[in-house]
Amino acid sequence: MAWIRAGAAAALLTMAGGAAAQDDGAAFQAYLGTLRAQAVAAGVRPDTVDAVLPTLTLDPQVIRNDRAQPAPVSSTSFSPFAPYRVQHVNAALIAGGRRVWVAQRPRLAAVERQTGVPESITVAIWGHETSYGAVTGRYDLLRSLATLAFEGRRRALFEGEFVAALKMMDGGVPREKMRGSWAGAFGGPQFLPSVYLRLARDGDGDGFADVWTSDADTLASIGNYLQDAGWRAGQPWGVAVGVPPQFDRSSFRTRLVAPRCPRVFVRHSGWRTMAEWRAAGLVPQAGGWPADDVLATLIEPDGAGATGYLLTGNYRAILDYNCSNFYALSVGLLADAVAQ
Repeated sequence: MAWIRAGAAAALLTMAGGAAAQDDGAAFQAYLGTLRAQAVAAGVRPDTVDAVLPTLTLDPQVIRNDRAQPAPVSSTSFSPFAPYRVQHVNAALIAGGRRVWVAQRPRLAAVERQTGVPESITVAIWGHETSYGAVTGRYDLLRSLATLAFEGRRRALFEGEFVAALKMMDGGVPREKMRGSWAGAFGGPQFLPSVYLRLARDGDGDGFADVWTSDADTLASIGNYLQDAGWRAGQPWGVAVGVPPQFDRSSFRTRLVAPRCPRVFVRHSGWRTMAEWRAAGLVPQAGGWPADDVLATLIEPDGAGATGYLLTGNYRAILDYNCSNFYALSVGLLADAVAQ
């Protein structure tokens, strides 16, 4: 009977899948020995490693999530920004940001004094990353990082992040705090472990950078990150502009090739001063111009005839947080909307 044959085939596939899973699980347990050696060589206490490794198993969902990520597309093919903007600069995020700004004003003001990063930018990063702390991830961080390292697509990255996570525990972070996204980011700022070790800050003075449950620590850490990335106080992230129909884009093209995130920067023009952009006929859509000597590049994320943006060096600091033009533009626009 055909249904009997089909049932038998399904049973064989199930058995084969189960055997493959068992094989992967055994290989994963063997691979943990490699991670142990790397961690100890990097200075992690053996007691810390030996307390963690027996608790880890391969997480198939993490592997499925990683393999479901979209494949890279060509550097000359771009989707429009407008649909992304609708999703990430919406009424709920703007209203939430304004509530946060009022509730956290003293902390945000302190962060701005210490780092030069505007309160609204810090709020917008927090909103974009975790909806102001509402969605931070519930995966076992160490299990996720070990699984991603074992999978091997970005092994060097995740081996290093696994070791950094163990160093966090050596530094006093409790095991139960080690929860985050399937991809290894965690807390309000969505830092990776290596970033936490470098840039997380204690904003409430209790001696511990608790970016999981302390809003003060989250905000201080975001501000510190952007300051470290080169944020310059007193400059905007960018300016929305109208570009005249006769604008000669060929004369403003960049000749630089970015070693990091080249697909992102290929969309940017060369650097010009605000005075030069004004002389080229660009017109701000709201407000005035920054100082004449401020340098900026032009991006037209929805093509000619739509809104363009002149982007200062502070935009590059946002890109350091997440190397995506859509991300950085939406952070800047959310910050502007929150501050209105």
